[in-house]
Amino acid sequence: MAAKEQVRLSEGQRAYEAKRAAKAGVSLEKWLSMKAQDREKLAAATAKAAEPAKKQGFLARLLERAQRPIG
Repeated sequence: MAAKEQVRLSEGQRAYEAKRAAKAGVSLEKWLSMKAQDREKLAAATAKAAEPAKKQGFLARLLERAQRPIG
């Protein structure tokens, strides 16, 4: 999401967000930009978590196998 992108809010949503911004002690515009940054961070963290795990190296696989019980 671009930093300058405007989010369309209904009148009720705008009033709700204005109350939350006032409670936090920031302006509505600052509040909305903070929420946008939080959404971007969450999306980045989710994308990073979705990446496949790197395959273990040869030595790590050997050590793991050596620690398993025989049988």
